[in-house]
Amino acid sequence: MIGSFDFDVIRRSLPYLFLEGMRFTLTLTALAAFGGLVFGTLIALMRLSSYKVLGRIAGFYVDFIRSLPLVLVIFWFYFLVPYIGQWLTGASRPITVGAFASSLITFIAFEAAYFSEIMRAGIQSISKGQPAAASALGLTYAQSMRYVVLPQAFRNMLPVLLTQTIVLFQDTSLVYVLSIPDFLGAASKVAQRDGRLVEMYLFAALVYFVISCVASYGVRRLQARIAIVR
Repeated sequence: MIGSFDFDVIRRSLPYLFLEGMRFTLTLTALAAFGGLVFGTLIALMRLSSYKVLGRIAGFYVDFIRSLPLVLVIFWFYFLVPYIGQWLTGASRPITVGAFASSLITFIAFEAAYFSEIMRAGIQSISKGQPAAASALGLTYAQSMRYVVLPQAFRNMLPVLLTQTIVLFQDTSLVYVLSIPDFLGAASKVAQRDGRLVEMYLFAALVYFVISCVASYGVRRLQARIAIVR
């Protein structure tokens, strides 16, 4: 079976796979991780707020998003965002958003639910005496969070946040259902064009495996280094 493999189809496709497909995948992963972290931090602060209404709204959002399959959320946003934009702007017809913007909004909204739980655990891991000490020094709640609590929470949760980012990197392959040329989508196009499904899908799996393993090893090294510093 190995003898019938056409490895040359992989070699010929490398520029397209990595310069277009992988670049798109890494760009979407980086932007979605950053947006999800910012949005997730706000949700975490809402859940920990003394205002119960904010906590309930944030809790409902997290539970709702986490109960849905990601691929379903991708379809929802892809078809609904143009109509939501039309409603918000009062335009006469649905707004053209584009597959990239739609997928980016989807991943930010979806990942924020997961990042928020990580951040909430990180904030709660900080001793209650520290916010109290910051308050005694005259810092407001916002200043206490910004200068005392959040920096330590980010540091404590960094390995978990990076692990969730690796999962996000793998999940971005689902934009393939929107015919977006991410790495898997690019491999699929080449596979169907040249009739080499086995070679291309095996190569795509190998690339995801290598990148995820190397990233996971880096996270373990970082986790060990942080543990030593403590």
